[in-house]
Amino acid sequence: MRRTTAARNADALAERQEQIRALTEKLESGVKAVFESEDYAKYLEAMSKFHHYSFGNCLLIFFQCPEASTVAGYTTWKKLGRTVKKGEKGIQILAPCPQKLLVEKDKLDAQGNTIIGPDGQPEKESAVINRQRFKIAYVFDLSQTEGKELPSLGVNELTGDVKDFDSIFHAVEVLSPVPIYYREPQRSKGCYNHLEQCIYVNEGMSQVQTLKTLIHETAHAKLHALPVENGVIMGKPEKDSPTREVEAESIAYVVCQHFGIDTSDYSFAYVTGWSRDKELPELKASLDCISKTAAEMIDALGAACPAIARTQIKVPEKDEANAFHHETHCGETR
Repeated sequence: MRRTTAARNADALAERQEQIRALTEKLESGVKAVFESEDYAKYLEAMSKFHHYSFGNCLLIFFQCPEASTVAGYTTWKKLGRTVKKGEKGIQILAPCPQKLLVEKDKLDAQGNTIIGPDGQPEKESAVINRQRFKIAYVFDLSQTEGKELPSLGVNELTGDVKDFDSIFHAVEVLSPVPIYYREPQRSKGCYNHLEQCIYVNEGMSQVQTLKTLIHETAHAKLHALPVENGVIMGKPEKDSPTREVEAESIAYVVCQHFGIDTSDYSFAYVTGWSRDKELPELKASLDCISKTAAEMIDALGAACPAIARTQIKVPEKDEANAFHHETHCGETR
């Protein structure tokens, strides 16, 4: 007996949902493998030597050296096997300088009341108080130093061409809620600009990297956009930066992988870098959002570009996937 169109569509939907579930499991498994790798341990050891700067000091660093990426003091750089280049000028910050002072204060009883002496005056006692003061200290950006390479998560830029690249790119343009523009290469490979309400992607990247970045930023535009009124961004993001980045990169991974574009080497490390710990709280909390948004994008791209709808990959079995993940090396941000 011939099956109805509705039944066939239901089967296709169930199959697609199973594929997405398998891909998200593959993502989680791959990220955990990065956490457990020797490279990640070395990375954490190095990062633990960097001081965590206050918001005020971050502003001071930005005002003096807008291009600064990783800063530390002279001694810290030395411990990391790097030296400050001759002639480099330090970036001034405010360093806490606690001070202990000996003062006289009223003596109190067990109930906290001032004890009055025979002369009718409050009795006094000596006490040490801590007073927080600040002094000027100097830090240096990575670009001002030379020497041993810093450990990293090793996310190298993706390489390779994509079949039907132009058609897929156009399909993503149709899907995106905002315009997409190429720009001169910058440190980040792309961005969703809240104020301008558009997406920028670096020109000159490989086709694989370009599409991965484009889908990542489109996910931001669909999920994390803030309203703009009279040239001012209104409100604040509902989710913190790690969660937003984990969502966008996970969606990009699932969508690309679904259409046979493997971004594992890049995406596993990217998600690792934005996750707080090995329990992957951002990823676990966002799995439903990632699954639904990835499914919507897969359907829309498949409809806009029928050629890629016929090139879905076979998702590896669980054991095969795990074996693959433990051989994967990862690295830096997009």
